[in-house]
Amino acid sequence: MTNIVLHLSKEQCKEVEAYYSNYRVERNAPGVVFAAKLSDAAITIYNSGKVMFQGAGAEREAKRFGVISENGAKVFQKVKGDSLPESFSSLSVIGSDETGTGDYFGPITVASVYVPKEKIELVKELGVKDSKQLTDEKIREIAPNLIASCIHSLLILRNDKYNEFQSRGYSQGKLKALLHNQAIKHVLQKISPEKPDYILIDQFAERETYYRYLQNEKEIVSENILFSTKGEQLHVAVAAASIIARYAFLAEMDKLSRFIGFPLQKGAGSLVDEMAAKILLQHGENTLRSISKWHFSNTQKAQMIYEKLRKR
Repeated sequence: MTNIVLHLSKEQCKEVEAYYSNYRVERNAPGVVFAAKLSDAAITIYNSGKVMFQGAGAEREAKRFGVISENGAKVFQKVKGDSLPESFSSLSVIGSDETGTGDYFGPITVASVYVPKEKIELVKELGVKDSKQLTDEKIREIAPNLIASCIHSLLILRNDKYNEFQSRGYSQGKLKALLHNQAIKHVLQKISPEKPDYILIDQFAERETYYRYLQNEKEIVSENILFSTKGEQLHVAVAAASIIARYAFLAEMDKLSRFIGFPLQKGAGSLVDEMAAKILLQHGENTLRSISKWHFSNTQKAQMIYEKLRKR
């Protein structure tokens, strides 16, 4: 199992905690001040300032907050990805972002949003900032105005289709690349013949990997595309995309919660395991499969809990 440790300041630790707030889990261990669980990675913050990333996705997640220097030491880095043009934040940009990828329940949602330079101040006035710092309640408040004000494309990959693609060998990275490419194409079609100065994708894969995922597509958007982590901090277009994607995810979770009869837990932690077991007990495997990312390890954990409950 991959283990990566970053040594961060208090402010940087708070940034990590805010980023993973929706995936928080309880971990009663000496020195632990925060813990989060994704489908393929665990993040632990210690009061010493050490942040440990563990699991198959450890390197991917650690790269959001640090890089490995030539001598092997981990150093904090605010942003990783392409070098951005000067005054990038004031240019006309299509931003693209996704959410739901680390949640056991619910879909993946991808949004691409065009913010021309003359609309940047308007978008800011609507309350757009780093969506990771916004509560879900605030996102529900802001998103409808963004949807009404900005040219955008929103794609929702619901659980039945997600599980079908995954069973055919599609990785989550490939699915995200396909969705981003499609959403960006839609926005470019809507604004044509106008063109953005740049397109910024909140980076989830290296450039070469992203385009390898798309190699069999008939239309691949490649002109003026940039990749960067923390894209929502670099241009309001990515922040707006993040908010709209999150808003759609929350709406889908509301629907699934009504279908099941109680609010579904976000993230992929132990509370999710218990809830999935409860759904297995009350509604059966087909229902759980229809609202979950079935290949996540939560499924096996839920089945173990279910067996114990059933024997009582």
